[in-house]
Amino acid sequence: MRWEKVKLGDCCEITSSKRIFYSEYAAFGIPFYRSKEIIERSQGKSISEPLYITNQRYDEIKCKFGTPVAGDMLLTSVGTIGIPYIVKATDKFYFKDGNLTWFRRFTNKLYPQYLFYWITSKEGVGVLNNVTIGSSQKALTISALKNIEVTLPPIETQRRIADILSAYDDLIENNRKQIKLLEEAAQRLYKEWFVDLRFPGHEHTRIVDGVPEGWEKRCISDIATINESNIPKNYQFNYIEYIDLSSVQNGIIKEKTRYPLVEAPGRAKRVAKDGDIIWGMVRPNLKSFALVLHPRETDVYSTGLCVLSSKAVPFSYLYYSVTTESFIRYLVNCTNGAAYPAVKPIHFAEAELLFPSKMLLKKFNDIVEPMLRQREKLLTMTNGAMEARDRLLPKLMSGKVEV
Repeated sequence: MRWEKVKLGDCCEITSSKRIFYSEYAAFGIPFYRSKEIIERSQGKSISEPLYITNQRYDEIKCKFGTPVAGDMLLTSVGTIGIPYIVKATDKFYFKDGNLTWFRRFTNKLYPQYLFYWITSKEGVGVLNNVTIGSSQKALTISALKNIEVTLPPIETQRRIADILSAYDDLIENNRKQIKLLEEAAQRLYKEWFVDLRFPGHEHTRIVDGVPEGWEKRCISDIATINESNIPKNYQFNYIEYIDLSSVQNGIIKEKTRYPLVEAPGRAKRVAKDGDIIWGMVRPNLKSFALVLHPRETDVYSTGLCVLSSKAVPFSYLYYSVTTESFIRYLVNCTNGAAYPAVKPIHFAEAELLFPSKMLLKKFNDIVEPMLRQREKLLTMTNGAMEARDRLLPKLMSGKVEV
């Protein structure tokens, strides 16, 4: 099988968009993307701060210059560089010049999705870093991208390689959608029952001083223990899987770092069990929290994380109680320090939560705990698929694995 070295500029048109001025932004219309939005789309996230241009302006540009179509690729080219996005058939948007580079009109030498995976490979990342300009703000120029040389297999082989890798990405995307739906359903139920107070039987329950009759307010220290366990002195393994503060965000433990026990960081002390909640004590506005399910015996957490262990309520109720925006605002208001504003375990202990009836808590947990455990399974499957894809990608790109 013959592989051919080519310049990217000979295999597709590499260009940018027509300039859109700030005065042309609209309150609604056609989505207008910068690097930030393309990164969010590439991660399967919703657009956090949508921008728009009018339908009329979009149609003018489309008629004169063209707009992104299915199979085109956009590449973040300023600041956070090298994040690719393949335009889908359902997409309809325009984008900011300079921030993003547009790859379109591919020849029969280069399959767009193969280029997408090459850019995310170790080789592609290294090549892009080598042609980046600027120190304070890195950037990729169109001329540099055109002159990048890539060794390509025949187009049919490119398609097969892309199809294999896409199967992993489709699984990852579907799992992420299911995870999002489960999370939204659980949050919605918590809000309906315990914030809006529209719980089963609310029509026949008196509200006294803003609290349903039979409920009470209690400090977290009354319903949970805080930092209950540290790594034991007779720890039986010669390594740990360390979870640092930076590894936790918005309900997900993103990664663990393995250390030989003798080289473990000094902050590696906390231990958590199934159903515990970990909460970052530095900069609580970053939302470094997660629910721990099925931890390994070798999992050890940073002392920068507060570990909450439920004792009087189901962990599902405690988890959603301490991850609401109002609870996060409470923690932010408790912070001390300018450079690294932080809270202490006492601030968790003294926080007040509603303590509903045991019957209602059981009903809530019966619905939500299976959701949380299914979410955890999907997260594990997703991480496994990502690891398998990332192991396979360089082998496919180098020709070590034939397809």
